[in-house]
Amino acid sequence: MQQNVHWEFPLPRTHTGMMLGNATTGLLLWGEGSQLKITVGRADLWDHRGGMEWTDKQNYKDITRALQADDADTINKIFACDTESISGQPNRPSVLPLGRIDLLLPGEASLKHGTLDIKTGELKVVYTHKERNMQIGMKLAMDSQIFIIELPEEDISVKSVPSWEFKREQFEELLFEPPLFMDEGAIKGWIQKLPKDPAVSVAYIKTDSTIFGATARTDKIAILRDILDSAVKNGRETLEKTNRIWWKRYWDKVPEINIPNDKLDFIYSYGLYKFACFTNPSGIPATLQGPWIEEDEFPPWSSDYHFNINVQMCYWPAYKANQTDHLKPIFDLVWSWREKLRANAKSFIGIDDGFMLPHAVDDHGTCMGGFWTGAVDHGCSAWISQMMFSYYKFTGDPEFLKDLAYPFMKGTMRVYEEMLEEKDGAYSLPVSVSPEYRGSEMNAWGRNASFQLAAIHRLCEDLIEASEIVGESPSACWKDILEKLPKVTLIGSDEDKRIALWEGTDLEESHRHHSHLAAICPFDSIDIYSEEWMKIVSNSVNHWIEKGMGLWSGWCVPWASMIHSRLGNGEMAEMLLEIWQKVFTNEGYGTLHDCNFAGLSLMGAPNFGQEEPRRERMQMDAGMGAITAVQDMLMHSRRGIIHVFPGVPSTWKNVSFNEMPVEGGFIISAKMTEGKASSVAIHSQRAGTLKIKNPYEDQQAKVIFSEGGTEFFEGRILEIPLKQGDSCRLLRNPVRD
Repeated sequence: MQQNVHWEFPLPRTHTGMMLGNATTGLLLWGEGSQLKITVGRADLWDHRGGMEWTDKQNYKDITRALQADDADTINKIFACDTESISGQPNRPSVLPLGRIDLLLPGEASLKHGTLDIKTGELKVVYTHKERNMQIGMKLAMDSQIFIIELPEEDISVKSVPSWEFKREQFEELLFEPPLFMDEGAIKGWIQKLPKDPAVSVAYIKTDSTIFGATARTDKIAILRDILDSAVKNGRETLEKTNRIWWKRYWDKVPEINIPNDKLDFIYSYGLYKFACFTNPSGIPATLQGPWIEEDEFPPWSSDYHFNINVQMCYWPAYKANQTDHLKPIFDLVWSWREKLRANAKSFIGIDDGFMLPHAVDDHGTCMGGFWTGAVDHGCSAWISQMMFSYYKFTGDPEFLKDLAYPFMKGTMRVYEEMLEEKDGAYSLPVSVSPEYRGSEMNAWGRNASFQLAAIHRLCEDLIEASEIVGESPSACWKDILEKLPKVTLIGSDEDKRIALWEGTDLEESHRHHSHLAAICPFDSIDIYSEEWMKIVSNSVNHWIEKGMGLWSGWCVPWASMIHSRLGNGEMAEMLLEIWQKVFTNEGYGTLHDCNFAGLSLMGAPNFGQEEPRRERMQMDAGMGAITAVQDMLMHSRRGIIHVFPGVPSTWKNVSFNEMPVEGGFIISAKMTEGKASSVAIHSQRAGTLKIKNPYEDQQAKVIFSEGGTEFFEGRILEIPLKQGDSCRLLRNPVRD
C-alpha cells in the first residue's frame, strides 16, 4: 500500500485539487504560479427550501392509471415540486458553495508540487522563491472544524473569496444577502447568511507564520473569536497529536493488501484515505460530493443523497475495510426520517406500517421531486435494507438488528407486499422501474422489472434469516413470494434466453446503470453457476458486453468490474479499473461522473472539435466503488459462500491480503504464491460455520486449528465449524498433491 500521494502544479481547476476533509469541512488546494487557492466547503450547508412533500396525490393507483393511459400531464403534476412557481424560491433543496481562501505568494514565487501523507492527513506544498524551495504545510482536524496553514515566510497575503463573487446573480434571485466580510482585529473571513437556514462562516487568524482557520454554522463573531482563540491557545501540536491518534486508529484497522498492480494499489490506498475524510463518523453522512463543493458553481444534482446506487456505493468499502462504524451515520440518518418515510408509504400505498425512501432527498429526507421514476423506485429502500442487514452480518450487533435494521426491512417489505399482484398462483409487480432506464419518459416502466424482482428476493431472504435471529416468526407471505415471484424477467428464445429490463423490454443500448443485472451484483439473489442460471447469465452478460460502454458514466465502471469478479473474469475486472482511472479521473485524481476525454463514452464527452470547456462534475461514488471492486477481486461472498481470490487475473502470481473481514464475523488473511492459493488463515469473532469455496480446487485442504488439532476437508465447498475466538489455517494437503 502506498503512503504518499504526489501532485505537480499547475492544478488548474477546483476538483484537480489536493483533498483534506473530515466529512463536515472539505478543503481543496489547487492553483498555479504564485497563487495557491484553497476551496472551502461544508457538507451540511443546505438551503432546505423547495422539494416535494409527499401527499395523497402521489398514490400508486393514480400513478398506475396515468402511466397505463400514457397521461404525461398527470404524471408531471403528481411529481411537481410545490415551490416551482414561487418567486425567490428554489425548486428543490441544495447544498451551497461556500468560497475560497487564496494565498498570494510573493510575485516571483512559483508553485511546484504537493505531497500528502495519507497515514497522517498532513499535506505539504512546495514552491520556489528566489531560487529556494519553500514549503507550506496544511492540516485539518478530524474532530473539529479547525484547519492550520503553516507558512515559511511572512510575505504571503491572504484573500477571502466568497462564492458570492462567482454566483452573485443566482444568490440574489434566491433572496440571499451579500456576505459580510470580517475585519475584527485579527479575525478575517466572511459570514454568509441564508434565507431560512443557519448562517455559515469562514474565519481565520494569521499569527506570525501560522494561519488558524475554522468553518462554523454561526453569524456570531464572538463565537468565531472563541473558536479561533481556543485553536491558537491549543496550538498546532495539539491538533497534530489528536489527528495522528485518529489516523493511526483508522489505518490500524484497514486490511493490508499486496497486489502486483500499482494503479489498483493506488485506487485502494488513496481511495481509503478519501473514504476516511468522506465518512468520518463524527461528521456529516456522505452525499454525492461530501464536503468538497466547488466555489464557483452550485453543485450538480444538489450534492444530495441519491439512493438508487450512489449512496450505497459511497459506503460499500466500509465492510471489508473493517470500518463498519463509518456506516452508522447514514443508517441513523435514514432512521431519523422514519416518520416521513412512513407518511410517504401511507400516501403511496395506503398503509400505516410501511417505509418508502425516494431515490433523491436532502438531509431532512425531503424528496427532490420532478424525476418520477426515481420517486417510485422502491428498490432504493430495499437496497438500504440490504446494507443494514449486511452491517449486522459483519458486526453481529443484535441491538442494531432488532431496533433499527429489522423494523426498516419489514416496513420496506410491507410496501412491496401491497404493490405485488397475485394471480393464477403467481406474483407480479404490475408497475415497476429499472433505475434511470429511459429516464423519466412515459415508457420508462413495465411489469416485473428485473431490478425490483432481485431486490424483493434479497429482502425476503434477509427478512427470513433476520426474523429467526430476533426471535420472531417470519411472515408466511415472505416464503410465498420467494416461491411464486420470478427471480428476474427473461427475454429471448430458449437458446438465447437472457435477463430483460422488464417484460418485453431487452437491454436496447449501452446504459450506465447495470440494474437489470442486480441479481448477480449487488443483490446476489441467484446462483450464477447453477445449472438453472449459468446459461442465462452467460447470455445476459454477452448481450451486455455487446451493447458496450458508449453511454457509461464514471460510477458504473467499478460496478461492472465487480460483476466480472463474480464471473471469475479477473482480467476484465482489472482492466475496467484501469480504464476507469484513465478515463474518469482528472490530473489531480478527482473522480468524475463524466468522462475526461472523448472516445470511450458519450457521457459528458465533448464533441470532436468543441472548444468550449465543459463543467467538471466530481462525484465521490465511483472512487469508493473502485475500492470495493479491488476488495471484491481479492475476496467476496456469494450466496453465503466465501470466495478467496475470485477476481484475480491469471497474470497476478504473488498476491496477499491481511485480516480482511467478511460476513459471519470471520477475519481472513490469504496468500497466493506463483498463481496458486498457498495459505488461508481465519479468525472467528463469533461462533458459526465458515462456508468457503475450497481455495485448493479439487485438492484436499488441511485445517490446522490454533488450539491444537488437525482435520482434513475436501469438496468444492468447505464447511468448518468454529467457536468464538477460534483461529485456523487452511493449507493444501501435500499428501494429495
